[in-house]
Amino acid sequence: MTREYDSDAEEEPSLEELREEIEDIDREIVDLIARRTYVADSIAQVKDERGLPTTDEGQEERVMERAGRNAEHFDLDSNIVKAVFRLLIELNKAEQRESR
Repeated sequence: MTREYDSDAEEEPSLEELREEIEDIDREIVDLIARRTYVADSIAQVKDERGLPTTDEGQEERVMERAGRNAEHFDLDSNIVKAVFRLLIELNKAEQRESR
């Protein structure tokens, strides 16, 4: 879990503490990617059962729009966040194609 820092605290976190927090966050990101991939695999199974195509461009566009809005909400560069989501989508599409 991320730490919240008290602006009135006497000591600021050390470089090592900050790096440990980054490591924790990185593990959480990988966990979330794994969870997202699991759900995407489940979606692929449903698509296969229903005879639906692997690619749904409308859904991909909605994901990208949502990623951009979320980026702006957190004051992040929406183009970079969208690039990350494009990679996630491509990862999931590749896995869906392999599983068919």
